[in-house]
Amino acid sequence: MPKIVDPEARRRAVAQAVLRVVGRQGVEGASLRNVADEAGLAIGSVRHYFSDHDEVLLFAMAELNARIEGRVRGHVERLLDPGAGAERRARVEELLVEFLPLDAERREEGMLWQAFTTAARTRPGLRPYAVALESGLRALLLRVLRGSQEAGGLPDDLDLELETLRLSALLDGLTLQATLEPERITPDVLRGALRRHLETLRRDG
Repeated sequence: MPKIVDPEARRRAVAQAVLRVVGRQGVEGASLRNVADEAGLAIGSVRHYFSDHDEVLLFAMAELNARIEGRVRGHVERLLDPGAGAERRARVEELLVEFLPLDAERREEGMLWQAFTTAARTRPGLRPYAVALESGLRALLLRVLRGSQEAGGLPDDLDLELETLRLSALLDGLTLQATLEPERITPDVLRGALRRHLETLRRDG
């Protein structure tokens, strides 16, 4: 009797193989041959589920984004809880640190995301999706800052668009430095830098 294969499960398995290869060799090392070998599949099997190489990479990027979103979603729900009250400041920080490499899992995600966004600069097929995800992150940060402002935690005259850009740049920069020098840019340093930035926003105005 022929083996029944779940196409979506197979696609996810290939995506996980892509992430492992990219983690070791960068996007340039994630050829269809290397990905197929990593997944334990014939290269023809990979081509059966994906139309081209860019589709493989895009699906892997979507899987990575889904992994991060899965953690962030719970923080967002707690932050939007009307009963958050005095806990809101701590909840904002706990949401934002999900985007920082505080442990091995988030450090790996940071390195993978940097690899994909760097590749998107020269791979037209990846760029629209990478830009859309970055825009989504900024939209979330703007929502968080606006919520804090409406709750009275930030000055009324704060330029939220500008501060969203600054916060996004801070998270990106801290992630880059911490993935390069984890022994120097420790989780405590990351949390301290983020907390200091947020305190500066509250003092403005």
